[in-house]
Amino acid sequence: MSRILVINPGSTSTKIAVYENENLKNETTLRHSVEEINEFDTLYDQKDFRKRIIVDFLNESGFDISDFDAIIGRGGLLKPIESGTYDINEKMIDHLKKATYGEHASNLGGILAKELAEGKIPSFIADPVVVDEMSEIARLSGHPDYERKSIFHALNQKAVAREVSKRIGESYEDINLIVVHIGGGISIGAHCKGRVIDVNNALNGEGPYSPERSGTLPLTGLINICFNEENSYNRVKKMIKGKGGLYAYTGTNSGMEINEEIKEGNEEYEKYYLGMGYQIVKWIGQMTTVLKGDVRMIIFTGGLAHDMDILMPFITERVSFIAPVEIIPGGDEERALALAALRVLNNDESAKEYV
Repeated sequence: MSRILVINPGSTSTKIAVYENENLKNETTLRHSVEEINEFDTLYDQKDFRKRIIVDFLNESGFDISDFDAIIGRGGLLKPIESGTYDINEKMIDHLKKATYGEHASNLGGILAKELAEGKIPSFIADPVVVDEMSEIARLSGHPDYERKSIFHALNQKAVAREVSKRIGESYEDINLIVVHIGGGISIGAHCKGRVIDVNNALNGEGPYSPERSGTLPLTGLINICFNEENSYNRVKKMIKGKGGLYAYTGTNSGMEINEEIKEGNEEYEKYYLGMGYQIVKWIGQMTTVLKGDVRMIIFTGGLAHDMDILMPFITERVSFIAPVEIIPGGDEERALALAALRVLNNDESAKEYV
């Protein structure tokens, strides 16, 4: 039996889970007030504060670090890397500490895992958002000054892809899948025999509009907004990411609130909500052509995949002719991380090196 400690830092929380093989034994979400977080000048400065409360939780729950066979943290913003489970080395720590590729709460996941392991047990990260397996042709944007980038819900997408492949008796590395994560951000990946060869940049707003992101906008209109003297850089950036999409149309990014409004007869909310579904459908169509129509299954995951009354029926009616549809709502990141560590501990795959 392998016992695994999972650490998943968020902006105002730290999720902790203890797994024994595939079985969840204990979990908690440690909340941090805005006042607590604001005491620190940088994200890295929060390290000791978060480490202390993790250790306190483990002690209160009857666990010692020596009880674990591995610790795995949520992968942060690193340089583009292939999918997999990675040993946490000094180069990775340096990049996470300095926020070389961007600052995000998940950067603390690898740092905390490495420190808690103290070199006595393995420490890992797995499938961070910067997983990049895109084909070279998919990187072309239409202008040589910049290229398309792979930033998406890699951990969740890879986890459900493996889960469904196993369930249907296939190897993930032998089949093609389209995986759709529908949450605050939306990512749609073309999984070709174990590699995501094309995917929209969900973090920075490419793809369908989402509850809070504008998605791919008509360029001329965007240029006009950017050169409107009333708009600052930060205001335009917020329009695209944070206050775009459903929030811009309705004033809320809550799928549950929008759902209730629709059920009470709000036709405007229904139009904007299904408009998001319409764009999701079109992007699924794009990924179908990337895979030359050879799609074993389309998998939906993420928080909004729970909506079996309005959104999912609208989408599945339009894509089920392509391939069978599987819906796995939510996004259990802690379980996905635990299974990634377990695959290495069981020698089902080897840990990779961050270079």
